[in-house]
Amino acid sequence: MSWLTLRPAQDQSIPDDVYRRNDTDMAKLAAYAARLHSDVIAFQEADGLPAAARVFNMPGYRLFLTDDPVVQRVGVAVRDTLSVTRNPDVTALNVYSANAPHPLRSGLDITVSDGKASLRILVIHLKTGCWDNPPSERQHACPTLRSQFAVLSDWILERQDEGEPFAVVGDFNRRMTEGDPFFHELTEAAPLLLTTAGKASPCWGGEYFIDHIVLGGAARDWLVRNSLRVMSFHEPDMSPKALSDHCPVSVELAMP
Repeated sequence: MSWLTLRPAQDQSIPDDVYRRNDTDMAKLAAYAARLHSDVIAFQEADGLPAAARVFNMPGYRLFLTDDPVVQRVGVAVRDTLSVTRNPDVTALNVYSANAPHPLRSGLDITVSDGKASLRILVIHLKTGCWDNPPSERQHACPTLRSQFAVLSDWILERQDEGEPFAVVGDFNRRMTEGDPFFHELTEAAPLLLTTAGKASPCWGGEYFIDHIVLGGAARDWLVRNSLRVMSFHEPDMSPKALSDHCPVSVELAMP
């Protein structure tokens, strides 16, 4: 959501160059969110429930965010026809030391159920800067991202051992493909389906996907074929800063 916050411009926790959205910007975002008509909407960079509620203000949804002490938290909006179990946040994704000035974001871990089947969902926002570099890259972003992928592998292995259908969704900050060594590390924990594989995104004129939906366990068989969609913003007079520099990515699942 690109620094979705209600804090005033002088707030010291927000960088000086962050664009401050006005009421028109918020209304535009809320209109796009309503058009999604999704049962589960994962999002990143929301500064608490009040800010998230300005965008995800559709009736019939509940909002959940991590308990992180950071501005850019991850969250999810879930249609209230689904039951939700809140699992402990995956705080291990903050691989920085305890005295680091800017901690990394935790993952939001929930289980949703329609009464017949359940899906475990991990919403993430990983370290930026290691877009398609090799695993041997020693610059600061890649070792950090590798450490976070090791945490993801552990979480995936636990789901595999417990026999749970699961999805890892959100901003991987990685142009991940089926041939990517980072993705291979995850598949060593369990067979996975990368729903964005072989595709490019039309977001803001075209780019490679860094937002992904990864399915594991029985959820791999729930994917509705050719259901991958990207909602683009059609606002020629508005900057990505006023809306979002990321576009919503979605798939359909046919739960049994």
